[in-house]
Amino acid sequence: MTKAPFRLALAPLAIAAALITTPAHAGGVKAGTLIENTASATYDGGAGPVTIPSNTITVKVDELLDVTVTSRDSGPVSAAPGSAVLTFELTNTGNGPEAYTLTANPAVAGSDFDTTVNGIAVDTNGNGVYDPGVDQMLTGPATTAAIAADASLTVFVVVTIPGGVADGDQSDVSLLAEAVTGTGAPGTAFAGQGAGGGNAIVGSTGANATATGSLSVGITDVDLIKSATVRDPFGGTGIVPGATITYAIRAEVRGSGSVSDLLVTDAAPADTTYVAGSLKLDGAILTDAADADAGRFGTSGISVDLGTVSGGSSRTVTFQVTID
Repeated sequence: MTKAPFRLALAPLAIAAALITTPAHAGGVKAGTLIENTASATYDGGAGPVTIPSNTITVKVDELLDVTVTSRDSGPVSAAPGSAVLTFELTNTGNGPEAYTLTANPAVAGSDFDTTVNGIAVDTNGNGVYDPGVDQMLTGPATTAAIAADASLTVFVVVTIPGGVADGDQSDVSLLAEAVTGTGAPGTAFAGQGAGGGNAIVGSTGANATATGSLSVGITDVDLIKSATVRDPFGGTGIVPGATITYAIRAEVRGSGSVSDLLVTDAAPADTTYVAGSLKLDGAILTDAADADAGRFGTSGISVDLGTVSGGSSRTVTFQVTID
């Protein structure tokens, strides 16, 4: 009897498994996933078709160790001597959960000065802004909790800028992230140390990555220059009763940074009376009342809230009094 040729095919279970899709990860299939495959053969045994399965092959996906680090600052962070914060984003581009050891280097070649690193903090509340006392400061060695595959973590490097730096000086600080499981040349294996008990394999990044953040010193000084002009009732400049004195107060901000909450105040001198409605900022009239605009007049005199003023600019406040 001549037997019919048999056909090799995937068993239904294997076909179903092949059609199942998993979420795409930067490192591919999730570490610890079991990939199973069973073959089958069908032949005519004389009494009808017969199907036989092969043994099932099962392999476990190893953990791929990969990571990226990027600076989240849009450019150099403007700062003055004292505390400053650089923001970084750490992304696990592997296919399994992994913790990372972080090292900040404040002595990057080419910097005008070196900062002192006070610590590395995790963005505990997820708002992207460093909140002292809220965001968790990592203790040495600074090590994160395990980060899920494809997940990111915002971290802050808190530094101190020394005194004696000059306006415009710049400094770089680098942040190195290294997989706790291990680093090395791509393909390096750590037997049994991967997620789910499989192996951990170093990916293309070497399981470590570095990013650099920059600081730019913006030192600002404010000069306050006051002048006065007099107009008497006769059209001259005599300093006599009834004459009007116009005071001009110019706030000049020097440097590349900015100052905040700049408030100009002045009291009407003794033996004079404030001229209602005479308060101006850069020539624009301000109301005397405590309302939405920047100026007001009260028992202590005039006050004008200039807010934040950038270096290289000036604002001028004017008001008038009459001599009693």
